[in-house]
Amino acid sequence: MRDVAKVAGVSQSTVSRVLSGTASSVAIGSDTRERILSVARDLGYRPNPLARGLRGAATMLLGVIVREIMDPFFAAAVEAITAESKTRGYNVVLGQAHSRANEAIALRSVLETRHCDAILVLGDMRDQPRLVDDLLASHVPVVALWQGSALPGIATVNVDNEAGIRAALDHITSLGHRRIALIAARPRGDIQARRAAYLDYLCAANLAAPDAYVQAGRNDPAGGVSAMEALLRLDEPPTAVLASTDVLAIGALHAAHKRGIGVPDDVSIVGFDDIPLAAFTIPALTTIRMPMAEMAAIAVRLAIDEGGGSAEGTDWPVYIVPPKLIVRKSAGPVPRHSSSSPEL
Repeated sequence: MRDVAKVAGVSQSTVSRVLSGTASSVAIGSDTRERILSVARDLGYRPNPLARGLRGAATMLLGVIVREIMDPFFAAAVEAITAESKTRGYNVVLGQAHSRANEAIALRSVLETRHCDAILVLGDMRDQPRLVDDLLASHVPVVALWQGSALPGIATVNVDNEAGIRAALDHITSLGHRRIALIAARPRGDIQARRAAYLDYLCAANLAAPDAYVQAGRNDPAGGVSAMEALLRLDEPPTAVLASTDVLAIGALHAAHKRGIGVPDDVSIVGFDDIPLAAFTIPALTTIRMPMAEMAAIAVRLAIDEGGGSAEGTDWPVYIVPPKLIVRKSAGPVPRHSSSSPEL
């Protein structure tokens, strides 16, 4: 601002009032205002968010701690949050936790010292109580997304996992399938909720769910390949497979292709999340669409406009957003040569 003031031939306080939009008891002429703005543009002036934070002003920075940035789902989530933040004039400061508590806590400290106006946490951090306690003690608003259930003491935005699994299984059973397996990632957060919803649905529908029909592994395509191969080796393999994430479903598609098993002629496969790649698999993946943009908008609004969700800081809301079934080509009628599953 000193440089701008020198070139424009005005005081630094005048530059400050013009660039910050602060009201002034001394009128600033339109010519002077335009000259200051022109010089600022020519000199490439940018406000310093740290200096703004030290003055108690909004820094227009939104911190995001993500559990696994390599997961295509979270990459899409960061993109949605960034897009929503930009509509409000905010920039995103991103940190990856790598699923390790010490790294996540260090990131929280870094984001706070950079004077972020709020922090979003993406992915279930329930197994990292030190991080959660640190966030609760933070002086900045915190909003958590995709926790599977409410995160105590923190405003939370979750998808309705039960409704999504129910929609997927309603579609699968409407096609005649009775032997339905589940490929799940590690049982935490959303994944744990989806596994529980799958078991509840099969029990209510009086369908058998042998232990071998629930396969767990890493949440990546390789994990989906391993789980699908284990299912295909069973004496009575499933006719339909529901994957708790799209990346696992993509691995399952690959495993079926390697074995020469047709999808959906021999086995149907359904995913969850509707990541961008889901529409481009062969065949295109039937899946449950995550309402990514809507959830991002809710979270950013909670963080920026409502200080984490509650003016009093006591009644932290939990927003549950419904997903949507997207029917493509990877699920079809039960194969004629298969038999029905025995009842429970």
